[in-house]
Amino acid sequence: MKSITKLKPLIAGLLFLLLGGRTCAIQAAEPSAEAVEFFEKKIRPILVTHCSECHSRDSKKRQGGLLLDSRDGWLRGGDSGAVIVPGDPEKSLLILAVRQTDKDLRMPPKQKLTDTQIADLETWVKNGAADPRKTVADQAEELSTRPKYGMSLEEGRKFWSFQPVKDPAVPKVRNANWPRTAIDHFVLARMEQADVTPASAADARTLLRRVTFDLTGLPPTPAEMEAFLADTSPQAFEKVVDRLLDSPRYGERWGRHWLDVVRYADTSGNASDYPVPQAHRYRDWVIRAFNKNMPYDQFLREQIAGDLLPGGTEAERFERITATGYLAIARRFGGDRKGEHHLTLEDTIDNLGRAFLGSSISCARCHDHKFDPFTMSDYYGLYGIFESTRYPFPGAEADKKPADFVPLMTQAEIDALLAPHREKLAVVDAEIKTLEAADAEAKKQPDGPDKKAAVEAAAKTLAEARKKRTTVATEAPAVSDAYAVADGTPANTKLQLRGDPKRLGDEVPRHFPVILGGHELTKNFASSGRLQLAEWVSDPKNPLTARVMVNRIWQFHFGRGIVQTPNDFGTRGQAPTHPELLDYLASRFVDTGWSVKAIHKLILLSQSWQLASSSDRATLAKNTPLDPSNDLLWKFNRYRLDAESIRDTLLFVGGDLDESSAGTHPFPPQHTWGWTQHNPFVAAYETRHRSIYLMQQRLKKHPYLALFDGADPSSSTGSRLPSTTPLQALFVMNDPLAHLESSKFAARAIAMASDETARIAAAHQIAWNRPPSADEQQECADFLKQYRVQLAELKTPPDQVELKAWSALTRVLMSSNEFVFVD
Repeated sequence: MKSITKLKPLIAGLLFLLLGGRTCAIQAAEPSAEAVEFFEKKIRPILVTHCSECHSRDSKKRQGGLLLDSRDGWLRGGDSGAVIVPGDPEKSLLILAVRQTDKDLRMPPKQKLTDTQIADLETWVKNGAADPRKTVADQAEELSTRPKYGMSLEEGRKFWSFQPVKDPAVPKVRNANWPRTAIDHFVLARMEQADVTPASAADARTLLRRVTFDLTGLPPTPAEMEAFLADTSPQAFEKVVDRLLDSPRYGERWGRHWLDVVRYADTSGNASDYPVPQAHRYRDWVIRAFNKNMPYDQFLREQIAGDLLPGGTEAERFERITATGYLAIARRFGGDRKGEHHLTLEDTIDNLGRAFLGSSISCARCHDHKFDPFTMSDYYGLYGIFESTRYPFPGAEADKKPADFVPLMTQAEIDALLAPHREKLAVVDAEIKTLEAADAEAKKQPDGPDKKAAVEAAAKTLAEARKKRTTVATEAPAVSDAYAVADGTPANTKLQLRGDPKRLGDEVPRHFPVILGGHELTKNFASSGRLQLAEWVSDPKNPLTARVMVNRIWQFHFGRGIVQTPNDFGTRGQAPTHPELLDYLASRFVDTGWSVKAIHKLILLSQSWQLASSSDRATLAKNTPLDPSNDLLWKFNRYRLDAESIRDTLLFVGGDLDESSAGTHPFPPQHTWGWTQHNPFVAAYETRHRSIYLMQQRLKKHPYLALFDGADPSSSTGSRLPSTTPLQALFVMNDPLAHLESSKFAARAIAMASDETARIAAAHQIAWNRPPSADEQQECADFLKQYRVQLAELKTPPDQVELKAWSALTRVLMSSNEFVFVD
């Protein structure tokens, strides 16, 4: 195997302002919506605030011939060369300059950028340096013909996603025998318009495997498969759907989908990435909410303002407080308590917009949104609501002690819990007070040999008592609390010019975006406004909320949403493939009391969802040219299991999966915390629980989840993009976990039958949910025979041969596409 040589970039010892040469123009592909959004949110504000004074066409003292106010400008470079090498931050002088590690190359000259800003620039360059800015001439022409923001309110109200949800009539179709539900009428109508023919229905085995993975993230057991195949009633599949929706495993599966969207993590994301032991309470709340089919409008309200909702028992109130962990898990920045709090509020607004409204509202932080009808006033109207909210402090390098977590106990319960410990401390404090008096008396004695001994003895005894107090203080019983929010001091905020909290403009009343109703709070409104915000977002008349959620549900059933950009229903997102169907589902969602499980059932019982993932040659030849991407849903989209389901299934087939809830993680004791920016918290805790319970870090992804394309805990993941790499195959072949579970799987298969043929069949039923074909049966028998010979040649102890041979076979089954793909 050839070794890979890492090339060290050449770093010129030139001043940043004296860059030379010229680069040839690079014809870049149109940047993706995600890349443009990252530029607008993270990069443009840096360039405008810190670079434009010297490196724009409007500069009074333009330096070094370098322009950073357009893509063409930095592509041309300065007087002596290029500053950005897209894809390679280590070869980009811009990155070297802002890091300020070279004494001759330090920019900006007055004040170094923050670590977060530098990291954002590095990420931008590494990902290709997408820059949607046009040449000055193009910008001038554009500015003369468009409103001050990307879309006027009048235009916005005409855009499909901002129009009221309609309740369309179910369309008629020519093939009236094919539809089973209203969904099928909408899907078939589109196929008939395009002259596309649906594939045949999936067989029973495929359907059970598909729906079980879909709703629980785990495969069916051989017993469940046998029972389903034996049930010939018309309601057989519906009974399976009901059983799976009632399973506790359902909430773990669909809770994980939601945690992707809200960028859940068990650490803070600040410079030292402090752990948050209480974060798991929000994770577990999400799982419970899905399992009990909490109405989605209530699910939404409790996360935004659960602490402000009236009524209920103490237990219910504590549960609602826990739900506001959604806001509390917003990323922290910097290394102290203040920690660039405005960026935490931006992260809150960004996720609120994406998760609930499918909108990139935070792109209006520094300027009116470039593409959608959101203004800076809209952004800061929301900002004021969250600035009036008290966020918990998780700890950081400069201030290690967490603060402002919300108790999940009454004051009486807290007092009773802490009383014995307080009494113990009082005894130690009294002892220290006595010893301090004795120490003072010893120091008053006349000088002489006796005084020195007395002073030293008193000081030693006092030091030991103080040390004892420190130890006793760390033994306080933990008060049950939540990483949750509470109302702070209510107030409006001011515009931050160019997104800079130090440059303030006019005051902005707290309000909902104008395009969505513009509901406004009075200046002296007595609370933060989060409760009102929750009501505005969950209003059935809101054109986005129901559409966005039913699209997510559809996406996780079909692999793609009706809107294939689930976090962006704006002009940069994709238009719906079936707009009437989307509105039909949104209407049914509200009509059923915002029941997520009702929408599941509506989709899963449809003919459309139950199609096979393959078709005969004639159908394939006809449909592929007409709809190569399967946007019209003429067949089911085969998909690879996500990271969590692959790991859970490995544990499941090995009989090793712990299906209980995991609780918190084994973080070090809080009084030992001392992580820094250069030595941040890093850990990966082993567990046999389901993968939703793996510890999720912000600054360093879990190594297994990173390998199989797990969600990014630092940003909302509307949909995962699966990759295929050699390392993934090597994991199943060589990782200790895969070897352990293949051995346990082998032991299961051996114990299930006394003869080899039956064991091979059992292993296939466990791994692939089907019996082997005659050829597969023979291939497995031949494999075992040859493997036993090789083990004998290696002088393997006879009592180990059978288990090792079967472990090798089960590892082959687990390494196959059929194990990790769903048809």
